[in-house]
Amino acid sequence: MKIVSRNEELLRDALSCIPQPSSRTSLASCNKLIRFEDISAAAFKIQCGVQKTPCMYSRLSKQYGMDIYLKKEFLQYTGSVKERGVLYLLMSLPQEQQRKGVIVASDSNFSMAVAYHASELRVPVFVIVPTSTAPARVRMCREYGAMVISYGTAAKDAQVHARRLAQENGYLYLEEEDSAVYLSGLGTVGLEMYEQVPKLDAVIFPAGGHCGLLAGSAAALKHLNPHISVIGVESENFPVLQQSLKAGHPTDDQACNNHHFYGDVSGVCFGSNSLQLTGKLVDKVVAVREEDILISMLRLLEYERATVDAEGAIGLAALVAGKLPELKGKRVAVVICSGNLELHLLQQCIARALTLDNRVCRFSLVISDCPGDMSKLLEILAREEARVLDIKQERTFVTSELFTVEVICTVETRDKLHTAQLRNALLERYPTAAWMER
Repeated sequence: MKIVSRNEELLRDALSCIPQPSSRTSLASCNKLIRFEDISAAAFKIQCGVQKTPCMYSRLSKQYGMDIYLKKEFLQYTGSVKERGVLYLLMSLPQEQQRKGVIVASDSNFSMAVAYHASELRVPVFVIVPTSTAPARVRMCREYGAMVISYGTAAKDAQVHARRLAQENGYLYLEEEDSAVYLSGLGTVGLEMYEQVPKLDAVIFPAGGHCGLLAGSAAALKHLNPHISVIGVESENFPVLQQSLKAGHPTDDQACNNHHFYGDVSGVCFGSNSLQLTGKLVDKVVAVREEDILISMLRLLEYERATVDAEGAIGLAALVAGKLPELKGKRVAVVICSGNLELHLLQQCIARALTLDNRVCRFSLVISDCPGDMSKLLEILAREEARVLDIKQERTFVTSELFTVEVICTVETRDKLHTAQLRNALLERYPTAAWMER
């Protein structure tokens, strides 16, 4: 059985992808395009090791004029869809290699998935990270059961050290590549969504440099129903996939250095197999702004009680930004693939998203420094039902007339309309009030 794309182009059959012992310490030699049977075999083999996550109807559907179903892959044990590919990869290793162990060199979702599932399979696992790695990530990998070693100040230092340890001790050095085994594991997401949501019209995936989830799932979905639209979404700041598709080969853009906020979607395009599958099977790739991703994170938190990172929210961001008007009235599934967001970054993202959504605003005005004038301002804010978040008074550096005070106030409103009403009410009483644009 072969996968046939919408253009009736046959993909090459996959050969056996079980890594064999060799002088190499990576899986780069296992580069074959995948068949539907490979994905089905992966689904059967990993079914007891990963969650069959729900694909649920979202309350956001009415807001965006379509039936939206969210595939909640952030509910996996390590908070990432990468577990599917990693588990199948580890289970496919020869027993001799499982006995010797594996080693990875990053603090990514891929490494955390390797740390957890290798430990569960009783495979010795080592994680090498630079000294700048967030303590929470280091602690998490250790709790999963990995031996974590901090080495060097940059990711490249950790990678060189990991390769040296692999060569000296017989460990298998793993990095996120587009081997058929790994892509087949990731492609099981497409199988599950097809079973969970009947009559799907379109499925939206995160894209970017690490587009294995998009490529593998597209292979499954297009085999089961060639009429389902498969759409990838990446950041306008890092249009890695679009550049690679245009060039016809993986690009090595030095500007893409796994930006801390974007995670894997900002990385360089890591393989020709994923790129080839994407070019043949994916109907559309769109790019979204950072602002749209932040608002998408806010919507998921409010409507779905889902705390996700940029990679997890970027698929929904395409709908938030209105990038896919052709999906109005359709049945659409969106993959929420990752929820590993550090707490300090979460706080910054939500604060910024509220401002972008016109629900936190700041203004300044000058009032007389007399008893009762501040209370009059607060009365207006209370009457307009604005919640005061912060208020400051400046007397020393006020350039207006004497005995006045400049008030800088940050308030929370319900929405854009409420903000406009508040602004009009303040300008009526204080014509010189100045609103600080976001």
